[in-house]
Amino acid sequence: MVQRVHLRRRHSYNTVSNKVRKVKTPGGKLTVHYVTKIAKAPSCKDTKKRLSGLPRVRPGEFSRLTKRQRTVSRAYGGVLSHKSVRDRIVRAFLTEEVKVIKRRVAASKKAAK
Repeated sequence: MVQRVHLRRRHSYNTVSNKVRKVKTPGGKLTVHYVTKIAKAPSCKDTKKRLSGLPRVRPGEFSRLTKRQRTVSRAYGGVLSHKSVRDRIVRAFLTEEVKVIKRRVAASKKAAK
């Protein structure tokens, strides 16, 4: 016959947040361990890809981590991937270059008149 277990919490319904795992103790007693939900990995806000160097933890646990564990030491550290940051820097540089070229063209047209 199946051995019954005694729940540790009052909540008895089999919901997503109340999953249990039956564990046999060294004393031969069958007890219950509550299983925590699997966390989603932090992702890049632009490309939606997983950010490397950051742990997969639940939001409550994430807030208890130290600042060093929550971010990567770079501009837009725990928010954007390295590729997205590089693309933004290159895009900003190229737009500035275009502005400079437009000013030169305008100045050369003025000098030609």
